[in-house]
Amino acid sequence: QVQLVESGGGLVQAGGSLGLSCAASRTTFRINDMGWYRQGPGKQRELLATITRAGKTVYADSVKDRFTISRDNAKNTVYLQMNNLKPEDTAVYYCNAESMHREVYWGQGTQVTVSS
Repeated sequence: QVQLVESGGGLVQAGGSLGLSCAASRTTFRINDMGWYRQGPGKQRELLATITRAGKTVYADSVKDRFTISRDNAKNTVYLQMNNLKPEDTAVYYCNAESMHREVYWGQGTQVTVSS
C-alpha cells in the first residue's frame, strides 16, 4: 500500500511563502501523475495543480501565478511552492498520486494558515 506523507505546512502572514513536500513510500509500482489539492473550512476539496511524470503541469486559475508544482521522480516526491499567500489560501492541503495501474492515493493533509 502506497503511503504519502506531507510536510511543510504552518502559519504564515499574508504575502509570505511556504513550501510543501509529499513523499510517496512503499511504491511497488511506478507513480505517474501527482497533484496537490486543498480543502478550506466549509468548502469542497479543490484541485490546485498536477504534474505528470514527464513534468507537464496544469494549474487552477486561482493559484496559477503564485504556486509552482514540481517533482523528483527518483525520490517519488512532489513539491508545492506557494508565494504571495492570501488569507483565502487557508486550508488543509493534500497531495495525491496515481500509480501506473490507475490506483489513487492520498496524503493525510497538512494545515496551511495565512493570517491577514
